[in-house]
Amino acid sequence: MPATISPVEEDRGERLPTSGTRSHFLTTRSVPEHESLEFWQDAVLDTLVGMDIRTESGTYDASMRTGVVGGLRITTVECDPGEVYRAPRFIARGDGGEIFVGLQCTGVAQVEQAGRTMELRAGDVGFFETVRPFRTRFPDPFQLKIFSVPRRLLCESEGDLPELVGRPLRQSDPLGGLVSPFLARLADTWDSYATPTAESLARGATDLLAAAAADRLGRRTDELPGAERVMLLRVQRYIRWNLSDPELSPPVIARAHGISVRYLHRLFEGQGRTLGQWVRDVRLQECRRALLAAPADTLGVARIARRWGFTSGAQLSRAFRSAYGLSPTDWLRQERDRTASPRTAAGPPIHHIAEPLNHPFAQPLSC
Repeated sequence: MPATISPVEEDRGERLPTSGTRSHFLTTRSVPEHESLEFWQDAVLDTLVGMDIRTESGTYDASMRTGVVGGLRITTVECDPGEVYRAPRFIARGDGGEIFVGLQCTGVAQVEQAGRTMELRAGDVGFFETVRPFRTRFPDPFQLKIFSVPRRLLCESEGDLPELVGRPLRQSDPLGGLVSPFLARLADTWDSYATPTAESLARGATDLLAAAAADRLGRRTDELPGAERVMLLRVQRYIRWNLSDPELSPPVIARAHGISVRYLHRLFEGQGRTLGQWVRDVRLQECRRALLAAPADTLGVARIARRWGFTSGAQLSRAFRSAYGLSPTDWLRQERDRTASPRTAAGPPIHHIAEPLNHPFAQPLSC
């Protein structure tokens, strides 16, 4: 049965303005016991990633609190003993893509992934790769705090990931002794802070985890991106995932990351393009790829326009002409003529050398 995560207010006395979305809470005790395991699997799929969950009894007593602050999703789970398996069939569905940083608060976690095994005890921090299978056994009731971090903020290349997985930060180590209590306190209190404070703490957590990953990988921490660079990468990733939404706008993007619109625009200062120009250019790049891939007899400019967030073919044509000096059909005809001509086959393709001109364009995402 689908799991619905609902916001709850706790009695914490007077509350400051919360950061981003409020924390949301769910529990298997809200459904009949015989439906608890299915309910929990749906909840984990909706909030984290798809996993098989097995228990000896076939039922499950578990609860989850989750929320997003500064682009960082923080989830605390308290569960009965059991086993979770991130099976290949879930990975094939395309969910995941982030690295889970798990802080074991109570109980024990026995983890197998990428040919490595590790055991997490109270206070230990482990890294989990979500696009590779993993299996975790919890022999006792446990509490685990999970921080979902974009993979490229922790690893420079895919080759780094096997080295990071299975190498936990122990609370007894100097670095682990710094990371563990900070993450625990942040997970417990982030939604009690004023928004700017919570965002700053979340960015600090990401930087701290990046430094910890660098230490595990033997990288220099002075090569890591700063907090603003980290947030810029998150924003750009979010925009690419949501290019097809014509309602994508600065307030929508800012709200999704728990930041102000003013701070969002500031992130793009020094990039050579405003936020609106960056989104326009990425949309146009995707439209060019789609035009080249379309069969010659089914161009469908309007369909391609809507696929990448333009409201109509006419809007795409105006943007295309403003940026490249040609309409989409003229550009495609010229490109196909070029690739069909042996005299120009060695020359650089137009879609690689054409750069947007510095013409203003009124987009839904205007700055």
